[in-house]
Amino acid sequence: MKHTPYDGSSKPFTIGLAQLDPDRWIEPDHLLQHYLDEKKRLLKQDRNVVFAAAHDSIDAQRELLALIVDHLPARYPEIYRRDGDTMIAGSGERVALDGDVPLVVAGSLVQDDLAIMMKTGDGWRLEAGYVAFPSSWSLAEKYGRTMNEIHGPVPGFEEGTRNADLIARMFDNLPPGRFVERFNWAVNIDGGLHLPKSKSEGVAAEAIALTEERTFIRIERQTLRKLPETGAIVFTIRIYSDPLSILRSRPDAATLAHSFVEQLRALTLPQAAYKGLVSKRDSLISSLISIAG
Repeated sequence: MKHTPYDGSSKPFTIGLAQLDPDRWIEPDHLLQHYLDEKKRLLKQDRNVVFAAAHDSIDAQRELLALIVDHLPARYPEIYRRDGDTMIAGSGERVALDGDVPLVVAGSLVQDDLAIMMKTGDGWRLEAGYVAFPSSWSLAEKYGRTMNEIHGPVPGFEEGTRNADLIARMFDNLPPGRFVERFNWAVNIDGGLHLPKSKSEGVAAEAIALTEERTFIRIERQTLRKLPETGAIVFTIRIYSDPLSILRSRPDAATLAHSFVEQLRALTLPQAAYKGLVSKRDSLISSLISIAG
């Protein structure tokens, strides 16, 4: 487990932005090829499910690709190497830098999903996305919508709320040289990467029993940066998914489990319903208390 935001460092339903060292913008690891293969499979299976882009996003796409192509071999020369108009990544796969639209090429190099927000007359709008691994949403639901529309279903982030206003101001004022990151966490009974089905449930959902081996903690690491030339904002969204049982092997298992329990208990009923935890919360808390010893 690389990131554990349920330790109290990143509370649910808060903006939770933290300054990010630009060197940590992208974090490839030993599973890089698995993610790239899965992206390629999903793109071939149904491109419209994982990719969408407005024509006016092409300059931002090109700018993002250029930044990624410069960043990866400079930061991770042991993983990435540029050879003319191709990038060699992962297990030696060659990716043609002009082999597809720029956003798809960029997304074919990294484990992260990529989304481009552009400022329009009615706010920041999702104008392009290569999203292979959504966490209980689909690109079709959010593509072309403003940030207020995207956040409409999220408790405490509806249009007119303080959080919505803060996000709009942060997007407007984010300087191009500043990188920020934030985390979300979720609990699923499926450890797969591509999970477009909504996890939300009713506030009266019946409790279900969970097992540690079939319960997965899904961490979503988001980074944000403003592109210096086009002024678009780029989200990278990296998914980590681990079985709950892996907590037992950590030396800080008790501390993490206690913090996780506190976060679960602090969720209001609408928040728990949105995260699909009304049915799972009691069983999950019991498992975490057992892990804490």
